[in-house]
Order: sequence, then C-alpha cells, then structure tokens
Amino acid sequence: MSDIEFGNPELIERFRHYLWLERGLSDNTIQSYTSDLRLFANALNTESVSLQQVQSVHVLSYLAARVEEGTSARTTARLLSTLKRFFNLLAREKIVSADPTALVEPPKIGRPLPSTLTEQQVERLLQMPDSETPEGIRDRAMLELTYASGLRVSELIGLALGQINFNAGVIRVTGKGNKERLLPVGDHALDWLRTYLETARDELLHRNGGSNCVFVTRRGAGLTRQAFWHRVKKYAALAGITQALSPHTLRHAFATHLVNNEADLRVVQLLLGHSNISTTQIYTHVAAERLKALHSEHHPRG
Repeated sequence: MSDIEFGNPELIERFRHYLWLERGLSDNTIQSYTSDLRLFANALNTESVSLQQVQSVHVLSYLAARVEEGTSARTTARLLSTLKRFFNLLAREKIVSADPTALVEPPKIGRPLPSTLTEQQVERLLQMPDSETPEGIRDRAMLELTYASGLRVSELIGLALGQINFNAGVIRVTGKGNKERLLPVGDHALDWLRTYLETARDELLHRNGGSNCVFVTRRGAGLTRQAFWHRVKKYAALAGITQALSPHTLRHAFATHLVNNEADLRVVQLLLGHSNISTTQIYTHVAAERLKALHSEHHPRG
C-alpha cells in the first residue's frame, strides 16, 4: 500500500473526477457509481476500515450481505463493477498495492424470459378487434400476421405491398443486419390480410393514397411502432389478459408455440431471423417454465 493515507471523501472525489475526465461518463452514470461507492464506504465504517485498507474479504462480505437483503444478481453485478473500476484506479495510481476485487467473480445473470401468451390467450386477443370497422380489420390482419410469421414490430410496420406473395403464401422481409428472409404465412392470416387490402386499406387512405406501407392510418402514413404497441395493450385488456406484455409478445408467442409443438430449433431460428442459435434457445426455457407451471397447477403433488 502507498505510504500516503487518503480519507474516503478524497478517494471518492478522485474516483468521480476519473469517471468524468477520463471515462467521459454522463452525470447520471457518475452519480450512480459514486452512490454505490459511498454505500460501500459507509458499510466499512462499521468495521473501522477505510477504502484504502480494503481486502477481498471485505468486498465478498459486503456483496454477500447485500444478496441476503434481497439484492438481485443484476444489481450485485453492477455494485461489483463499480468497485472494480474504483480499485483498479487505486492500484494503477499505486494508492493500494493490489486490487482487492481482481479475483472476485461477478454473479451469473440469467437472461430474462420473454413475456409470452398461451395459445388460448392469443386466440382471445386476436378476436378483440372490431371487424366491422376499417381500423378493426387492419388491426386483426396485423395481429394475425404477426402471430403467424413471428415478425419483429419494425418488420411489420415497415412491410410494403410488394413484399407479399399471396400465390406462394409467403412474405419477404429484411431484418437486422440487412438480412432478407422469406416467411411462410398460414391461410388464416393470409385471408385476413387479403380482406384488409381489398376492403379496408383504401378506405383508411381515402384521399391520402401515397403510402406504400401495408398497414396505414387515416392520415395516409404507415402505422408507427408506438401505435402498434398501443393496440396490443388495448386488445389484451379487452381480452382480460393482465400479465406484463411487450411490443414483441406475439413474436414470442409464435416462437414459444412452435417449440411447444416440437418444431426444430434451427427452423425457428431461421424464421425469427436470429444470427445465433443461442438467442433462439431462450424459447426452450420458456417452454420448460410453462411445463413446470402446468405440473405445479395440475399434479396432486405439484
């Protein structure tokens, strides 16, 4: 350790200047890091240990105590990241002889499972739009197509008329990384799409007929991502679905239901446009969680 002793406030201020001057972080991020460090320093005060005297055992004990209090793995990982940055700086400037966090491993953070719906919930959701209005027909066609093909929201709202091939029963989309793929669409979704194009789209456009987007508004423009999400939430509420959803809920349901029905994971990967199979594998975990929930609900010893 350095012969020069620094107080905790000096070291925290030194860290704050480092984050701003050398790392160029935002004020909010700097505030978050320094707040984490102050909490750690306050915890050390109860043991009469300064930041300059910290050993690995102090870091491990602090993190363990936070976990026992109910701190999530993600928050614990962020706390450790703060301490690693701080003590790396002290070691670099020879304020401490060794970094006490060097051998401390961050907790493993499991990827959160995507929110999805059961097949029965999807069926209820799809039936909610009012098929007596142009907007309702459009919304039904959008929801049917999303669930039938697993489109990303950006791919759905950007879909152009020339990307649909009714004869072949496919749509052509360009996804992430400018990668193009052909997606099969079931007869049910194609029927709703055809109905929308033949009966409702022109009525929505009225005199504002310049848009080449498939799904349009009365203003003559393509539907926005926010508008689509608003409709998903609206119809979910009408269907009595109260769980947390996301704009990609129907895409997740598409993938999960394929996996539930034993579709090959590589095929699901191609349909979703994932570049890496590991991204698609999350849906096997969703299916497994669903099976466990069903077992717990229905088995006498669940």
